Amino acid sequence: MYRVIGMLSTRALRVVWALEELGLPYRLEEAAPASAEARAHNPSGKVPVLIAEGVALTDSVAIVQFLADRHGGLTWPAGSLERGRQDGFTQFAVDEVDGPLWTAAKHRFALPEALRVPAVKATARAEFARAMAVLAESLGGNAFVTGDRFTVPDLILGHCAGWAVAARFELPEGLVGAYFERVRARPALRRAMAAQPARPARA
Repeated sequence: MYRVIGMLSTRALRVVWALEELGLPYRLEEAAPASAEARAHNPSGKVPVLIAEGVALTDSVAIVQFLADRHGGLTWPAGSLERGRQDGFTQFAVDEVDGPLWTAAKHRFALPEALRVPAVKATARAEFARAMAVLAESLGGNAFVTGDRFTVPDLILGHCAGWAVAARFELPEGLVGAYFERVRARPALRRAMAAQPARPARA
């Protein structure tokens, strides 16, 4: 059984979603970013952390891809042209979609108050809108970014869409809007969002 260290309000949701998609057993252990519990597994204090066979794996994208490769789902085979395209979309999701959302979030609550620049949110919104236009062109008539198969970048983009709504970023209508609705309607995401953290044992 895998152990997931983190909270569903963070990128740990991506890991739990992937585990649900793959039908794998896991234990969610609630820990806030920068908490003592998080730092016990990751010196940076960042979550999520996946404990696999006693080894702590960090970074949500790396963890999701590890699970996909290990269990043969959510991914095209390594070395295939399809995997090359998939990895390109993963980097797009991280750099062009997650990036502006996290920039806006940092300047809203994560950075020390003296370092926050509220005006940066306008730049983040513009960058996010440009990424949505690129996504629309890249999707074409496909159900998912690499074709008919739901893969790692779709999961990352679907998570970012939920984050965008919560941050009041505007999601496009049309192809991209329908794509996000399709991705976020997946039963595995609903199960992940309803996951209950394990309760510590009583002394």
